[in-house]
Amino acid sequence: MTTTSSPSAGGDTVRRAGSSGIGAGRPGFLWAAPAAVFFSLFAIVPLIMVAVLSFASWDGLSDPEFAGLDNWRTLLDDPVMIKSLWLSVLLTVLGVAVQAPLSILLGVWAAGHQRNRAVLSAIYFVPMLLSVAAVSVLWRAVLDPNLGVPAQATWLFGDGNLFGTQATAIGVLVFVSTWQFTPLHTLIYQGAARAVPQVLYQAAQIDGAGTVRQFFHITLPQLRNSIITSMILMVVGGLTTFDTVLILTQGGPGSDTTISAYYMYQKAFKSFDYGAASTIALLLVLVSTVISLIVVRLSGYDKMRSTTEGL
Repeated sequence: MTTTSSPSAGGDTVRRAGSSGIGAGRPGFLWAAPAAVFFSLFAIVPLIMVAVLSFASWDGLSDPEFAGLDNWRTLLDDPVMIKSLWLSVLLTVLGVAVQAPLSILLGVWAAGHQRNRAVLSAIYFVPMLLSVAAVSVLWRAVLDPNLGVPAQATWLFGDGNLFGTQATAIGVLVFVSTWQFTPLHTLIYQGAARAVPQVLYQAAQIDGAGTVRQFFHITLPQLRNSIITSMILMVVGGLTTFDTVLILTQGGPGSDTTISAYYMYQKAFKSFDYGAASTIALLLVLVSTVISLIVVRLSGYDKMRSTTEGL
């Protein structure tokens, strides 16, 4: 004799499984509690303190004094501050324009099965193991106008001083940032490209689509989520660049590479004006947040619900 379970019994079983945490569903808040505490202590609390100091006058030694909007008025009337904002935006735009297409192409290539691909990828990812300071010191020595490569190849670099003009100095900053951070974004695209269902390429080959057409009509749409994530990281990283400028150009020549993050450093640790430095820091947070939200909104990333890349 066979026994059958009633629908109600099955429903009770499903409900019991779900209530016990075995069924599908989102994890509870307790799983995120450690990360939330860590983020609050090292991000939210310091940000609140910076916001408070942006309305105060403080030299780092005496007690802070409430200054109202004086710091904001002073900085908005400061030509160096306005110039530093434009330089930060310019450096960010150039970085995205160079790194995005390069990292996409390299990531898609690294996701393939070419000969010696693993060895070449391992060599290419070496810059990810180095700190920003180490990379900057390395390229400062390589590009030194007296003892570096430009001094030995004046036929290509002219007088050999790549840090002597604004255009070449910005070019060096973009090049060094690209050399170090492109492997990170390449790794993002490599993982995303490997997740693209191969059946899509097989169907495209049957329809007669070549490699280039497959890349633009299959690969790029499938990498949409990763492209948005990568671009946001590039924008935030570009606006907050500091170490590279400090070691390579020190804001020079003159103030031609004095970006906002470096100007904040000058205000805090050279002029001992922590109120103004906090104002610059808060302004950078606001600008980065606004740009990131614009990228998310224009891309439609906030409306995506699928867990499959690009769908």
